[in-house]
Amino acid sequence: MPVKTENSALSEIRKLYADKAVAEDNIFSHIHPGDHIFIGTGCGEPQYLVGALIRYLQTHPKAFVDTEVLQVWNLGVTPYADEKYRDNFRYNSFFIGKTTRESVNKGLADYTPVFLSAVPGLLRSRRVPVDVALIQTSLPDAHGYMSLGISVDIVKAATESARMVIAQINPRMPRVHGDTFIHVDNVHFILPWEEDLLEFETHVPDDIIQKIGQFVAQVIQDGDTIQVGYGSLPNAILSHLEYKKHLGVHTELLTDGIVDLIRKGVIDNTRKNLNLNKTIASFCMGKKETYLFIHDNPSIEFRPVDYTNNPLVIARIRNFTAINSALEIDLTGQATAESIGKYFFSGIGGQADFMRGAILSEGGKTILAIQSTAEDGTVSRIVPFMQEGSGITLTRGDLHYVVTEYGIAYLHGKNVRERAMDMIAIAHPKFRSWLIEEARKLALIYRDQAFIPGEKGDYPEDLEVFRTTKTGMNIVLRPVKISDEHLLKDFFYSLSSDCMYHRFISTRTDMPHARLQQFVVIDYSREMVILAIRKEADKELIVGMGQYFIDKQSHTAEVAFVVVDDVQGVGIGTELLEYLTYLAKKNGLHGFSAAVLIDNKKMLKLFEKMGFRIEKTSDAGVYELMMSFR
Repeated sequence: MPVKTENSALSEIRKLYADKAVAEDNIFSHIHPGDHIFIGTGCGEPQYLVGALIRYLQTHPKAFVDTEVLQVWNLGVTPYADEKYRDNFRYNSFFIGKTTRESVNKGLADYTPVFLSAVPGLLRSRRVPVDVALIQTSLPDAHGYMSLGISVDIVKAATESARMVIAQINPRMPRVHGDTFIHVDNVHFILPWEEDLLEFETHVPDDIIQKIGQFVAQVIQDGDTIQVGYGSLPNAILSHLEYKKHLGVHTELLTDGIVDLIRKGVIDNTRKNLNLNKTIASFCMGKKETYLFIHDNPSIEFRPVDYTNNPLVIARIRNFTAINSALEIDLTGQATAESIGKYFFSGIGGQADFMRGAILSEGGKTILAIQSTAEDGTVSRIVPFMQEGSGITLTRGDLHYVVTEYGIAYLHGKNVRERAMDMIAIAHPKFRSWLIEEARKLALIYRDQAFIPGEKGDYPEDLEVFRTTKTGMNIVLRPVKISDEHLLKDFFYSLSSDCMYHRFISTRTDMPHARLQQFVVIDYSREMVILAIRKEADKELIVGMGQYFIDKQSHTAEVAFVVVDDVQGVGIGTELLEYLTYLAKKNGLHGFSAAVLIDNKKMLKLFEKMGFRIEKTSDAGVYELMMSFR
């Protein structure tokens, strides 16, 4: 076996701090039965130091018993959670990782549910005591200060409250700016050892996750300060932000995706009103290249989680956007990121902190990004109500946007019925019939709510287009959704009686639920309803509606449209008719038919302007038009 050649800097440290760099057996002999041992977080875990602890125990099996091991999150080996060490260690995690999930659910290890921002306070007050802290640091500088590097989070508080601090000094740990430093005088023992830091690589996002990323990117605006979590979904989101400008970052986790956007100039923190020009984070999990980028980089500062995750701090940041994910969400907007029913999966972590802070931020918004299904598409992540035993990580008041691969639902300020319909609209199509039926039974939606199952009722998202009218008004033209009933109700009641009469050739002005369903629950293979939408902040406003219904015998379609009174004449009607014509031709239709009041000169002129071959007959003050496509 080759002999390890020690870094010359480590040799110098051993000489300089000979009273602290003692033999491993000497170091671990100071751990007592019943002690509470803290171990550094995630990729910052001191691997060699933990391995040395286990080796000591193997040669001194009765050295200590009934010790508690505390940690936020583990990515490395977790021998202390192994059943064979149950007399020596009891593992207690503030956030469950995959290496300890089974141990927790079998009762061999513990999980402490708590907001991550509250953990430092628990350690400092010794409500959760720390006797020994095993940490990893950078090399000491000329003044004796060592950086906690990629893991500051709750590690800083653990070092400040521990009876004894044992540090693995690793030349490969980056020196990170911010509140990251511990002086060598405040460390009781050091174990100089060079090794690669743990790395965290996510899987390449699949098409579904990429689609979610595209939708989330639509919600994020230039100048926003963002927080994102970890995994393939957040990385997909970040990859779709390349064309944004002047983004800021205030997050607990710094990832490869964030560093990529910093390098590209997308993230420059120039619009932040707090920590201007600084990327703020608490710990880092990524690749070696990311660790090298943050080393001695003054534009990046790490702080403990009682700062980064503090909702009161986050609330001070204008236009703060918190982006998180969940395991499951119900139709009313409750979500869990902790457990699947009674099965503990992860933890509260920091997402509740960030979502609450974003809600309080001026111009802030919260985004929950979630894949619509789990277990290879066999289970819906959108459910009628949360399962028994599920931890409610996010309440109904915590969410603005929910995003799946099927679209965006905006929940903030909406009632339960509207929320349920919005959530069903972005669920996987094969589960929508089930969700409609369950929501009916639970009285979450109208008990007579109509629904068209299968492909004919699937929302044709690819038909969404952006248009600018002849007068410069920007609008979105999109098919109607089953969740648009409340928007259409407001639209119809905003029309003048004269406008309603010209559209429906009727004096009836009421629009009850039963009638509104005729416009929102449609078979897209037989008819089309296109809405003209103006966006005002986070709100959609319908300013026009066009529709056609196919006559299969003649292979033509009856067409009609209406525009709200105060924006008539700006070109919305033209855009609606042109788009309906395009869709009709795309479907191979031969032309349109329409019933138009003889005094409706504007409508007649618009049809004539389209260049149709028009045949018209009149009866009782109404023109019956047959318009063939040329």
